[in-house]
Amino acid sequence: MGIQLKPGIAQPVLILAALCFCLIPASSASRDTAEQSKYIGPGSCAATSCHGSVKPVAGSRVYQNEYSTWILQDKHSHAYGALTGDVGERMARILKLESKAEEAPKCLACHALYTTPEQRGRPFEMADGVSCENCHGPASAWLGPHTTRDWPHEKSVALGMHDTRNVIHRTEKCLECHLGTKNKSVDHEMIAAGHPDLYFELDSFSAVMPRHWKVPRESSPGKPAEEAAWAGVRDWGTGQAVQLRGEMERLVWRARNERFDKKDVWPEYSELSCFACHHSLGPAKDSWRQAHGYEGRRPGDPAWNSSRYAVFRLLAKQIDSGNGQELDRHLLTMSNEMSKLNPDRMVVANAASGGRSIGAANRRAACSDAVRPGCHTAHDAAHSGRRGEYRCRRRACGRASGDGDGFAVHRVCKDTKPANDAEVRGGDQCAVPAA
Repeated sequence: MGIQLKPGIAQPVLILAALCFCLIPASSASRDTAEQSKYIGPGSCAATSCHGSVKPVAGSRVYQNEYSTWILQDKHSHAYGALTGDVGERMARILKLESKAEEAPKCLACHALYTTPEQRGRPFEMADGVSCENCHGPASAWLGPHTTRDWPHEKSVALGMHDTRNVIHRTEKCLECHLGTKNKSVDHEMIAAGHPDLYFELDSFSAVMPRHWKVPRESSPGKPAEEAAWAGVRDWGTGQAVQLRGEMERLVWRARNERFDKKDVWPEYSELSCFACHHSLGPAKDSWRQAHGYEGRRPGDPAWNSSRYAVFRLLAKQIDSGNGQELDRHLLTMSNEMSKLNPDRMVVANAASGGRSIGAANRRAACSDAVRPGCHTAHDAAHSGRRGEYRCRRRACGRASGDGDGFAVHRVCKDTKPANDAEVRGGDQCAVPAA
């Protein structure tokens, strides 16, 4: 999984690389190296000469106010506090956790820096929420050395730092909680108790945090290490590809009943379109659902939630038409089966895992500039990454509106170009899944 992007290589290649691995199991190398280091808490990063400056430091390739941004603006720092409110306590009662939410391992796994005593290098408070080491890895082994001049990033990674410069690895780390794993995930039971449904989009989520890193990343002060105009497209496309892989893996282990708690729940309703059931029942003559019909499924059966794939599939075909169509075929088989009232576990598991062979074929194409022709007009015209990203997405949405193979979308982007970046970001939600 260790794809390294060298300066000067076009960033769209990383999107293709993400597609290559979208259905291949993630490497465990980072987990192995993490065992060499221990967690020491966010206070270790808070010095003003490190990452605790009150404002960006001039002449530095990093801002050096990352801790201040996290503690003042980032909702991750309030993740633990969400467990202590009325909703958190009510959820604990509904789910019969036998403890308060802020004491339950089920909740702390994603709402705090939750470790075993053996993994702690020094005391710290879980009330700090989701902090530096949740994303960057246990820091005791690399904290001091990484501050020295000319210390290579690769040495920090070898000592347990998570390689968040690699967008694939960064997305994988986010998705451990924003999508879930066998050991920690959000299901329909938790949603019914009050937990929000999980969805993830790397680019916009990063902006909302807000970002505490420079885009483009710099190899030295003022020297970009990547192509700025493609950063948004890269993050969005890579995030969608890695999420798709994670979602398919989740379907496989749910279909095979490999949950850590061994609760045999099938089908898992959180995989389906919420709006297939959760909508107002008005007069039949006003029903857009009935007017649209129920292509590919029996009326009354809730559909698989295809919204997280509806637009990315078009980018995948731009990158590699043949493998994009093969990916479509596997997911259409899976979608049709999941959209039955009682889907066959093995059919779903086989279809969801079958696309892994696509990754091996696409790996050979990862050195090509394959995605650029698909959005060359946007890139050539772009004076910023955000405008280029918008045009690429609008092109994809335009194609989605004419789609007729079972991944239908009901609403697409308007043809009018947003007047500014805020409106562009507000218009990013191009597609709404069939219900």
